[in-house]
Formats: sequence, structure tokens, C-alpha cells
Amino acid sequence: MEAYLLDWANLLLRWVHVITAIAWIGSSFYFVFLDNNLIKPQSPDLLEKGVDGAMWAVHGGGFYNPQKYMVAPKKIHTKLHWFYWESYSTWLSGFALFTVLYLYNASTYLIDKSLMNWSPGAAIGVAISFFIVFWMVYDLICQAFGFRKNGELIVGVLMLCVVAFTSWLACQLFAGRAAFLIVGASIATAMSANVFFWIIPGQKKVVAAMTSGTKLPAKELALHGKRGKQRSVHNTYFTLPVLFAMLSNHYSFLYTHAYNWLVLFFMMLGGALIRQYFVQRHGYHHGRAPNPLPWAVVGVVVLAGVIVWMKPADTIKSVAAPATLQRAEGLKDTSNSYAAVQKVLEQRCYMCHNAQVQMKNVRLDSPEAVKQHAQNMYQQVVVTRQMPMNNSTGITEAERELMAQWFKAGASTAP
Repeated sequence: MEAYLLDWANLLLRWVHVITAIAWIGSSFYFVFLDNNLIKPQSPDLLEKGVDGAMWAVHGGGFYNPQKYMVAPKKIHTKLHWFYWESYSTWLSGFALFTVLYLYNASTYLIDKSLMNWSPGAAIGVAISFFIVFWMVYDLICQAFGFRKNGELIVGVLMLCVVAFTSWLACQLFAGRAAFLIVGASIATAMSANVFFWIIPGQKKVVAAMTSGTKLPAKELALHGKRGKQRSVHNTYFTLPVLFAMLSNHYSFLYTHAYNWLVLFFMMLGGALIRQYFVQRHGYHHGRAPNPLPWAVVGVVVLAGVIVWMKPADTIKSVAAPATLQRAEGLKDTSNSYAAVQKVLEQRCYMCHNAQVQMKNVRLDSPEAVKQHAQNMYQQVVVTRQMPMNNSTGITEAERELMAQWFKAGASTAP
């Protein structure tokens, strides 16, 4: 029953997390679009009100006229909407999901004893520290270099180094699947912390000064605006790398690669470069930015390079004789028989999929159950190689090939 309830918690939290992430990323993308498309008005009445940029848009049968004021308007006539719950809800639901799936089952999902044989408590503590330390380092870099000459370039180069090191370290300490997620969650934590610690507090100080009639120094007003803009732009560059890290845990060929940290780093780098293209594209059309196409080209080249680099060796012919492999592993020459598969299941699968313990509501300790789950077994064990989780039970290549041959021969469960 516990595993059943955890599966539901996993599903519902994942659902909420995806919904809130769509809302947050969508609003981020939209405001970057606005910033790059708002044009300084020529109308005297708009200039008198302090409008720095405006545009017309049509959607859903209605016409919209968004306007941007530098620092703040003289007066807010209607209700002011704050964009922060999208960020907070995404982080909270994501951390809850991470807790249910990875922290609660640290021995299974977080720890790979071939990398680091430590206690669940220690692994959990270090995993959480990644989120905190990444934010602190990133924030320190932004404060130290962000507003210097060529500051954004310096911040960008330093953060590339930080992300590369974080990817390497996580993949040395944690199971590959968890490592990818921890790196993505560390960046996502920095994104949400940007909103919580800098963007919203700065905006609230400006609004409080407006509503109370207090006049803030021009330098302070400008700093709140510059810092909010800086962190917001950083967040939009982080989005595609974070999304890749979150999605990658469904593709074991990524996180089980011998150089998985490089795979993660370069795929996230490619995503950030492509995002740069979209950020600058609208400014280019208005003559405010250089042609951004090279960013997209370099990003695609990076992604293509990873794909070519990871191309598996042609080993199909070498496993075409399962009987030979079985003998080499001490297995009986009973290719395609349920008896041979059952012995593999006994050694590698029964401990998590039996009458008492039914992870993912799956039992594999009877011919009827195996027949019911044969296709899923083939997908998880042979195709995606996600099971056994982190190969905790030590399944061999010969045993995976045996299960592949058994499934392709019809997945018979006859004795």
C-alpha cells in the first residue's frame, strides 16, 4: 500500500510541477518578448506619462496595448499584479517531488554504491547542500562582477565554470539519474531565489515608495531596476538547461554514459545558446541587436556534436549468439525459455517485485504476472536499461540479452 500511495504522490506532484513550470516559464518568455518588442512611443501623451516602450498586440479576439515605464510610473490606477507565485509554486512542487521520489527512497534512487557508499542521511544532506551552495556562489558572482565593465561576460564565463564543476561533482557522488536532476534543481533553485531575494523585494520597495509618497534616491531606484532586469535575464537563459536536466532522467543512455557529466554540461550549454538566439531575435528585427543566428548555429552544432560523440559502437553482431554469452556467464543454453528468464528474475527482480513488495504495482514472481508485464520488462531492462535501478542487483549484459531474445521470440511463459 505504501508503494501505491507513493506512486500517486509522485504522479500528482509531477502534474502540479509541470503546470506551475509552464506558467512560470511562459510568463518569463512573454516578458522577454515584450522587452525586445516594445518601441519608444512618439505620442506626446504617452511620453508625458513616462512610457518608455509600447506595442499593440491582438489575441483571442481582443486588442492589447502593453506599456513599459522605466523604474516606475507616476501613479498606478488599477490593481497591480505580481508575478512571483508561478516561481514559488514551481520550486515548492519540484522540491516536494524530489523529496517523495529521491530523498524518501535515497538508497534506491540517490545512492550508487559503486560511486559513493554512504548512508542515506549523508547523501540527502549533500544533495540539499548543492541547492544552497550553488545559489550562494552564483549570487556572489553576480554581486561581485555583474555591474562592472563587461560584467555580464565575466558572469557568463564564471557561471559556465561553476555549472561544469557542479555537473562533474554531482556525477561523482550520486547515481547518474539523480545527479542530472540535482544539477537541474540547483539551477532552478537559483532562478527562484532570484525572484525571492532580489526581483520581488526590489519591486516592492519601489511600489512602497510610490504609494507612500516617499521619494527614493534616483541611484537606488535605478539599482533596483538594473538588478531585477539582470536576474530576470539570467533566469530566461537558465530555462532550457533546466528543462533538459529535468527531462533527461527518462533517458538512461544519457546519465549512464561514462562521461555523463560532459553530456549534461554540453547539452545544457547548447540549450542556453539556442535561448540566446530567441532572446536577441526580436531586438535584431527592430535594429537593436546584431544578427543572433550564429548563437543558434553554435547551439545546434554543440547538440549535434554530443549526438555524434555518444554514438554507440556497432555491437549488434557481437551479441547475436546469446547461447555463447549465456555459457560465458554460467547460464544454461536455454535461449528463449521462460525457465532461463525466471532465474534472472529471481536474482535481479524478485526483491522489489514480489507478493510483499510491489514497486510501481508490479509483481514478477509468477508466469501470469510476467506475461502481463512482458513488454514493460523488455522496455525497462533492455531498451532503456533503467531497471534494475542503478543496476543495484548487478544484472549482466548476457542476462539483458537473454531477456531480449526471450521477448522477441514471443515472451512465452510456458514451463
